[in-house]
Amino acid sequence: MPVSEAVLDPEVKAPLVARPELLGVKPSLIGLTREQMAEALKEKGVPEKQVRMRVSQLWHWLYIRGVSDFDAMTNVAKDMRQMLKEHFTIARPEVVEEQISSDGTRKWLLRFPPRGAGRPVEVETVYIPEEGRGTLCISSQVGCSLTCSFCHTGTQRLVRNLTAEEILAQLLLARDRLGDFPDRDVPQGAMIPSSDRKVTNIVMMGMGEPLYNFEAVKTALLIATDGDGLSLSKRRVTLSTSGVVPEIYRTGEEIGVMLAISLHAVRDELRDMLVPINKKYPLKELIEACRAYPGLSNARRITFEYVMLKDVNDSLEDAKELVKLLKGVPAKINLIPFNPWPGTNYQCSDWATIEKFADFINQAGYASPIRTPRGRDILAACGQLKSESERMRKTERLAFEAMMIAGHGEDD
Repeated sequence: MPVSEAVLDPEVKAPLVARPELLGVKPSLIGLTREQMAEALKEKGVPEKQVRMRVSQLWHWLYIRGVSDFDAMTNVAKDMRQMLKEHFTIARPEVVEEQISSDGTRKWLLRFPPRGAGRPVEVETVYIPEEGRGTLCISSQVGCSLTCSFCHTGTQRLVRNLTAEEILAQLLLARDRLGDFPDRDVPQGAMIPSSDRKVTNIVMMGMGEPLYNFEAVKTALLIATDGDGLSLSKRRVTLSTSGVVPEIYRTGEEIGVMLAISLHAVRDELRDMLVPINKKYPLKELIEACRAYPGLSNARRITFEYVMLKDVNDSLEDAKELVKLLKGVPAKINLIPFNPWPGTNYQCSDWATIEKFADFINQAGYASPIRTPRGRDILAACGQLKSESERMRKTERLAFEAMMIAGHGEDD
């Protein structure tokens, strides 16, 4: 996740991208823009005068009705459906494993076909239900290109970028499994929010650094927020980055969703160690990009994530420097008790220390909620998503990705 960052070698900056045509896999219509979908249909012989209407039909079935089978498209002619089945797919990824926490958090391990990477790849997606919202945490890469020293996800090497289709497929599958499309049933015994939609908010905080896969993430999020389809408000979509400064500017201009920064340190020398991308884009440049983010106000704040590491970044002096660093930036500061994982040398700050830190920031005028662990019994917590994770006993699989995920984006 964006809690995992490093300065990248040139070959790591350009990971493999899924290429269905390389292995004869049918291309998916999911994740195509309307223009791309129109071109794909024209290439298969759909008459020019029908293309716009056909795209509108498909868009409705894919993103409003949520179908994953062309035969379910009842107002599409039978010969058209046959052509679509022969040349395209709209299938969901394989669910390798679904885990449900005692607190209602759900985690899916999803497998995608062996496209450009030459073999199947797996990612994790996490859903956190709360009283008035349901937040879905989506992955953008297989593994992670970054090596934040405290992050479990960062110990899994980068395999490849996900495509726009694969990013969107996580949202579609979650809505399937939660009964969040028309005429779908909510799973028996599922904990769901008290709202019309089960997935009300999404966060790009899963595996990978979203801004190192900018184009695919941009396409997926623009489709997710399209008013004639999935129709999520951009104020309910949060993209989290460890600080890829040039793409922060592009995110504000080209996507326009809410922004979260994995900060974790207030001095360059410490952040260089915790979040190594800081060596390339130091704090001064990062905060300048945040100040310039479009539309900032007290109602539209940047969220700064700050994991609490015992005797590392949790002193009162750190809290004072944090307030000074963010002066003038409309901000919320999420304090995240460190989530232990096998092999880490870090410890979580003492609770009294975390509360003292939070009190100082609150008194300085910043909201600083302390995130409550969620999904710890299914290894679904902050910094612990890892599709090839060690298979520990369930009682040991304590994680808190959900602690970071919860509470992002607007409620209305």
